[in-house]
Amino acid sequence: MNIVITGANGLLGRHVRLHLGALERYRDGVVALGREPFNDDRLISALEGADLVIHCAGINRADDRTLADGNRELAERLCEALSESRATPHVIYANSTQRDRGNPYARGKQAAHNVLAQWSETHNVRYTELVLPHVFGEGGRPHYNSAVHTFCHQLANDEDLSINGQGELELIHAQDVAAAVVDAFERRRTGEMRLRGRRLSVAEAAGKLIGMHRSYTGSVIPDLRDPFDLALFNTLRHSLYPAFYPRHLELRSDERGSLFEAVKNRNGGQAFLSTTRPGITRGNHYHFRKVERFLVVKGEAVIRIRQVLGERVDEFHVSGDAPAYIDMPTLHTHSITNTGDEELLTLFWSHELFDPAGPDTYVEPVLKGGRSQ
Repeated sequence: MNIVITGANGLLGRHVRLHLGALERYRDGVVALGREPFNDDRLISALEGADLVIHCAGINRADDRTLADGNRELAERLCEALSESRATPHVIYANSTQRDRGNPYARGKQAAHNVLAQWSETHNVRYTELVLPHVFGEGGRPHYNSAVHTFCHQLANDEDLSINGQGELELIHAQDVAAAVVDAFERRRTGEMRLRGRRLSVAEAAGKLIGMHRSYTGSVIPDLRDPFDLALFNTLRHSLYPAFYPRHLELRSDERGSLFEAVKNRNGGQAFLSTTRPGITRGNHYHFRKVERFLVVKGEAVIRIRQVLGERVDEFHVSGDAPAYIDMPTLHTHSITNTGDEELLTLFWSHELFDPAGPDTYVEPVLKGGRSQ
């Protein structure tokens, strides 16, 4: 199976790539393209033998002329390359609900759809127009992708929020879009496919994030039973990482010993204690939705975290002598290694009960050649 993603470095393209990478049947056949291959023959060679093309590349912020013409020109170049490569894949185009608004961006997105639809009809290939509301998710850019990312950035940097009190949003998480892409391909769905999101005002979205930030920075995990709230919270945590961690806990001590509050949560979850022998590493995996806390109770350890598809590895040295927790950001692979001479005792907590049928755990070494034990 050969799958080509254009705009693979953008918010949606990156989430689609991560989603496919977690599915064994697709992970080895994905070709991720940025904007550059549209300018040379690399686009043609990448499309040869393609079974599916997911066109996420687009222009969102530019002058009116570039917005009106740029998206159409990208679609034209894609169709030219498809013809030259003689590929006849299923084409899925990430369009926007803003296509009907009549502004330069809307005209450009609609023009791109017209180009792709006409080419697909001429060449008798499957074509799906994915009409999307406001997409948000981990890794979004403030002042670019969505008001959600702007609010998260402002909260993480202690800035005043810029709230348009009259604005309305329809929000959908990028992973929900990625799942819809796979569904459209596997079910051979064609034509217009409009996805629905959560409708709320800009002020309501800001209020939710403010409440989550206030609760979380006050050491209380907010209520995450609503999957939409969980997606918002994970997007906020992505903006807080890595500067927010490690979070040191207040250690209360007297002649009897010491205690500290490990987790305060509004809706339960699951906790367990684990021992790790000296030199041994646990983890080397990542999650799409799970909020997971690492808290060393006894011993010395290093926690390593790397964003999936990224290169930078962050290291946090923690000790049971000064308890401090780190909550693993979603879409970041992580591990913990016992660096001391004695057995390591770690408290692990997750916001949800472990489900063997859907563990939301995907193996990925933090370090090249790394493995869990």
